[in-house]
Amino acid sequence: MYRYILFAQLLALLFILACQGSPYKQGEIMYGNFCASCHMDDGSGLRGRIPPLANSDYLKKYPSELACIIRYGKTGEIEVNGKKYQEPMPGVPQLSDFEIANIINYINQAWGNESAYVPVQKVQQALEKCK
Repeated sequence: MYRYILFAQLLALLFILACQGSPYKQGEIMYGNFCASCHMDDGSGLRGRIPPLANSDYLKKYPSELACIIRYGKTGEIEVNGKKYQEPMPGVPQLSDFEIANIINYINQAWGNESAYVPVQKVQQALEKCK
């Protein structure tokens, strides 16, 4: 009987530990594959050339643009946290709407960001507007 109780407690502990990871693990993986080489693993950007995503005022001001920027890229000057950036960002057109939503939700909750959850339907609506 003692073995069964111990086994049940161990199983419960493993379940709790498994659930404590990032709620946006898929987005984190996609971010690592497609975004981190420029925006860095910690979202800090690249030495004044690539804007940060961590605590970015740009993301707060223009949340509906993020899906379009990920899919189609962005050129021209932007200002993030009071600093101007001109490095063009290439798009990643092969990402699905669902993958883009996962990346956005990861970014929105990573590195101290506290933006709202974005459902895939909102991503689809945003992408329709920027075609």
